[in-house]
Amino acid sequence: MERLNQLKNHIVSPKSQVTAQRDDDVVVVAAYRTPIAKGLKGSFKDLASDELLYKFLVKFLDTVKVDPSLIEDVACGNVLNLGAGATEHRAACIAAGIPDTAGFLAINRQCSSSLTAVNDIANKIKVGQIKIGLALGAESMSSNYGPRNMAKLSPFLHNHPEGKKCEIPMGITNENIAFNFDVSRKAQDEFAAQSYNKAEAAVANGLFKEEILPIEVDIKLPNEDEDDEDEDEKPAKTKRVLVTTDEGPRKGVTPESLGKIRPAFKKDGTTHAGNASQISDGASGVLLTRRDVAKELGLPILGKYVNFKCVGVPPEIMGVGPAYAIPAVLTAAGLSVDDIDVYEINEAFAAQALYSVHKVGIDPKKVNPRGGAIALGHPLAVTGARQVATIFRELKPGQIGVTSMCIGTGMGAAAVFVKE
Repeated sequence: MERLNQLKNHIVSPKSQVTAQRDDDVVVVAAYRTPIAKGLKGSFKDLASDELLYKFLVKFLDTVKVDPSLIEDVACGNVLNLGAGATEHRAACIAAGIPDTAGFLAINRQCSSSLTAVNDIANKIKVGQIKIGLALGAESMSSNYGPRNMAKLSPFLHNHPEGKKCEIPMGITNENIAFNFDVSRKAQDEFAAQSYNKAEAAVANGLFKEEILPIEVDIKLPNEDEDDEDEDEKPAKTKRVLVTTDEGPRKGVTPESLGKIRPAFKKDGTTHAGNASQISDGASGVLLTRRDVAKELGLPILGKYVNFKCVGVPPEIMGVGPAYAIPAVLTAAGLSVDDIDVYEINEAFAAQALYSVHKVGIDPKKVNPRGGAIALGHPLAVTGARQVATIFRELKPGQIGVTSMCIGTGMGAAAVFVKE
């Protein structure tokens, strides 16, 4: 019996292995974001994504106090720019003070782009290619959102019965989920109202202040001299403002108020502007390194990167992605659903988020405690790193968190982090 007890004492649980601290761990030393501005009419509407990224990086580097020459590689997520912003975002990095000796990678994996960037940098650190790397996300939906900028299939694939599914509008894929899995309009509006209410409370209590870097911008003002023939030759009038908070959250939203909004994608549908994510602009960043390097340089450690998974699902119900990515990453990490203290699941739409939560068996109280994309906004490629910045402020030391999202064309991604 004594020998049996000795053996039991030496058995390390999977959760203990995940939370254990080792010198070769990949750790997050900084995670910040801009405020999320309303697309097309918000404070960042006049900024291209590279301008917004530049402003964010200047603030980021000043806040983190890391020597930029130590950053060996940058991975930047972007969805809507031509070539995922490979040229202009590299330029923004150099202009902001990251030396040209650092590598640069443009990533477009739709809504998971900046979380995929985090994984890319983490993997390079794990295998010893680099010691310090920066994962970013930048998106100006104000500049680039619309049919003009949406990728189109070749004529061959467009006529292929399976290939053309990748062009199904996101709103219709959500309607497919609501219909196929019986997610009612009432349930969606209740979920969406909760997102707004949680975000409203979080803003009122200053819970986002630690993760947000204020951004100063010059907003163009409407020209009052509409009849002036030389209007185009006149310099636009601007107003300088310091943007400090998210513009999406609304006060006093109820299921009843959302119930009055007309469906957006189908006449008899359940998806509308109030229970879907908002078009938004923003930028986000996560700085990663090895634990022993962070100790050597005296860098603070927010927490530990554990694992990441991306899985494929049918394109016509792309929103179910988190329902399959979350179990996959938990299995890879040796964790159970109940081992996780906080889940940040992107609310692309209420129906897909609800389905994913129920399918995985997650306690709804653990999901998006400060609200999600329905209330905050969803600047496509920014969301993954934004979730990382948020979840580290939600977790307590020793707790484990999961970030996840669905991905256009039929995928889901999820990652595991530990707060320290």
